[in-house]
Amino acid sequence: MDEIQLVLETAEESMKKALHHLEKELVKIRAGKANPALLESIKLEYYGVMSPLNSVANIMVPDARTITIQPWEKKMIPEIERAIMNAGLGLNPQNNGEMVIINIPPLTEERRKELVKQSRAEAEHARVGIRAARKEANDELKKLQNQGIAEDAIKDAEEKVQKLTNLYISKVDQMLEKKEADIMTV
Repeated sequence: MDEIQLVLETAEESMKKALHHLEKELVKIRAGKANPALLESIKLEYYGVMSPLNSVANIMVPDARTITIQPWEKKMIPEIERAIMNAGLGLNPQNNGEMVIINIPPLTEERRKELVKQSRAEAEHARVGIRAARKEANDELKKLQNQGIAEDAIKDAEEKVQKLTNLYISKVDQMLEKKEADIMTV
């Protein structure tokens, strides 16, 4: 029975990873509101080492449409601006000599629809990952059946795998629903 438990735990771990990945990808899709998480993926060179933006500057959101980046050292301002522009997020940083300021433009209806489509694609990737974890778990269970573990125990385990799959797919749907609502609210 330990083997079955191991298969179930492995499947759930894979499903959690798919969900976590979706969470990270959805954060990157901006919904027209300022969010410091938009800049999490940005890295820049700092004393010869590629460092995340939040380790070389303080990132703040003074209002719903503005992100300010206060670098620890003023000489980093041009480097920060360059890194943001090269990140492909469609953001145009400006500086006032003290900090970098990013104004988040309001989204057009067309752009909102594109972002919803992008969010749905990310959710589908997560669903595929969850289904792949289910298939992997079921294949492992079949191997265990060939090793002499009772057929009833295998059937119960397969049902548990399906319940896990349904649970994680519903979590994906909830996250997608929340993100779509976030994007479509003006």
